[in-house]
Amino acid sequence: MYYLIVCTDKPGMLETRMASREAHLGHIGSRGDDLLVGGPTITDDGQKPTGSAYIMDFPDRAAAEAFANADPYNQAGVFGSITVTPWRKIFPED
Repeated sequence: MYYLIVCTDKPGMLETRMASREAHLGHIGSRGDDLLVGGPTITDDGQKPTGSAYIMDFPDRAAAEAFANADPYNQAGVFGSITVTPWRKIFPED
């Protein structure tokens, strides 16, 4: 089942985020074809990241939550909140 994972950064964490970026990308990339889409949420002017969002296939909510909690950004204290929600793809049709 797909899960939408939305992670919101704590204020003032840009430097910590950037220092953890390569580890974060490796973590997300470790799921290979399970990742449908992902990327940072950004400010209205598109200049700064405010968090992360991705849709990924997991066997269950517990696996999705464990993966999100193990994210290097979260381990470094960047995230203020993580929301995991089941998601169903309707459009575009495959």
